[in-house]
Amino acid sequence: MPFKYPAARRDESKIDEYHGVKVPDPYAWLEDPDSEETKAFVEAQNNLTMPFLEQCRVKDQFHQRLTELFDYPKYSCPYKRGKRYFYFHNQGLQNQDVLYVQNSLDAPASVFFDPNKLSEDGTVALKMARLSEECQYFAYGLSSGGTDWVTVSFMRADDLSQLPDKLERVKFSCLAWTHDARGVFYNCYPPQDGKADGTETTCNLNQKLYYHVIGTSQSEDILVAEFPDHPKWHSRVTVSDDGRYAVLSITEGCEPVNQLWYCDLQQLPDGITGLLPWVKVVENFEAQYSYVTNEGSVFTFRTNLQAPRYRVINVDLQDPEPSSWKTLIPQHEKDVLGFVACVNQRHLLVNYVHDVKDILQLYELSTGRLLRDLPLDMGTVVGLSCKKQHSEFFYKFTSFTTPGIIYHCDLSLPSPEPTVFRQVEVKGVNPADYETKQVFYPSKDGTKIPMFLVHARGIQKDGSHPVFLYGYGGFENALQPFYNVANLLFVRHLGGILAVANIRGGGEYGQTWHKAGSLGNKQNCFDDFRAAAEFLIREGYTVARHIAINGASNGGLLVATCVNQQPELFGCAVAEVGVMDMLKFHKFTIGHAWTTDYGCADNPEQFQWLIK
Repeated sequence: MPFKYPAARRDESKIDEYHGVKVPDPYAWLEDPDSEETKAFVEAQNNLTMPFLEQCRVKDQFHQRLTELFDYPKYSCPYKRGKRYFYFHNQGLQNQDVLYVQNSLDAPASVFFDPNKLSEDGTVALKMARLSEECQYFAYGLSSGGTDWVTVSFMRADDLSQLPDKLERVKFSCLAWTHDARGVFYNCYPPQDGKADGTETTCNLNQKLYYHVIGTSQSEDILVAEFPDHPKWHSRVTVSDDGRYAVLSITEGCEPVNQLWYCDLQQLPDGITGLLPWVKVVENFEAQYSYVTNEGSVFTFRTNLQAPRYRVINVDLQDPEPSSWKTLIPQHEKDVLGFVACVNQRHLLVNYVHDVKDILQLYELSTGRLLRDLPLDMGTVVGLSCKKQHSEFFYKFTSFTTPGIIYHCDLSLPSPEPTVFRQVEVKGVNPADYETKQVFYPSKDGTKIPMFLVHARGIQKDGSHPVFLYGYGGFENALQPFYNVANLLFVRHLGGILAVANIRGGGEYGQTWHKAGSLGNKQNCFDDFRAAAEFLIREGYTVARHIAINGASNGGLLVATCVNQQPELFGCAVAEVGVMDMLKFHKFTIGHAWTTDYGCADNPEQFQWLIK
């Protein structure tokens, strides 16, 4: 039976005008999350939804089996600070991962920091964690109830004693120690009216960069960078490997472009006392520059400057004109250069994405010469731990059927080979029972789109299989193979097929792929996703009524648009935290940063894209 909202909860008179076009907005009152009307709306939604879900005949069985299968140990890559090793570990069903410490890799580990003790319901999360260079202090940021707002606290790393220092109003922030452990760089916003707990809708503007000196109050923190003429700018500092430079990256939205400034901290006679004398190497938003390492004044960056699939360049701060920049590792003819990290003083760990699957290689820092490939199966490197001054490194591999394998390699050995340091197995899940394959299907305009399919071995193409079709397609975010117990449960016990479509708008093939699905090309994302469903039907895997589509955030927009444009193609649509009001999203919280991917309704031409 159709559900009807009480008439009082609609405002038919609410009409907005955009460039001469009148657009009714009868639900504008939902923009106030605290109003009684909004609360009643949520309650009415729950009254409709929950009885439907409660009637699901396999719900209790799935809940029990999910709990059993999710109860497996989870580990991060160890990382070294000072002479000790740290890593995150979850025994299985803990709400939050626990930080452990050990004196050596084969020594017993002890708990260093446990966020689970901070709240009974497990909703206090560790969002940021930074140990000072020689492991004197530990800075950690906590958030409550899922909010992006963070409170940063400090403790001594040797005896775990708490310090009185506390930093508030922190959000979308860096946390970078100077090497003398005197203090940290961080970002925060000015005080704002109303709530700041994650439920507010007020716009986040005028972020500033501060330096906090250990042992002082936040009111004494030193403002080192601000941008009053550019309230939407965000900044973050990286302290160089040698501790000498503060490298400042400035962004304005979510486009992979940034300005690049630096400050020589050794040239400050009295230390950090006020706004830093920043030297501007790049003063435009035309490309992205990510710090890798430096040898004196020669800096190494990963960049997409004249390289949509990224390359590695060297920039000498003593001769910083772009005409003097040198390519260290050129752009690959097809693969996307992912992350780059320095290890063992003279080596670079370089990740490439080849048809959405990871490759990991070792290069020579001084020449950019490829030395060797490192072992990887078809999947994703989800963790890397290394430092320039250390000879050893760790990397973590995962796939649709592999929860995690951590490899360890020490380049100081005569014949260094990565070895399995830790491998997790899930009881009751045998990877050999599943098959993962990659297909390439045509979209509406003929573009070939990659898609991963995960299913039981030997399934028949008889149109009977339920399909869970997942996508994102935005902000240059690539959907690479990932492990998810719930997906495997669906595949194993319901004869289902997991389908992950790598549609345009993501970063699977670099900026070219991203731009082909953003701004005026956004419709390509929706065409690509719908074509995935059509391919699965055409190839005999399923039928429309058995296809469930899912995505979150930008993926929520994807799902909502597809089910509006072609509802007969899907049996179920689950849009999580979607960007739904394409005419107003830029007015709330950090929405203004997303206009780089979507456009903005304030612009007449972009309004025409968005109203569709």
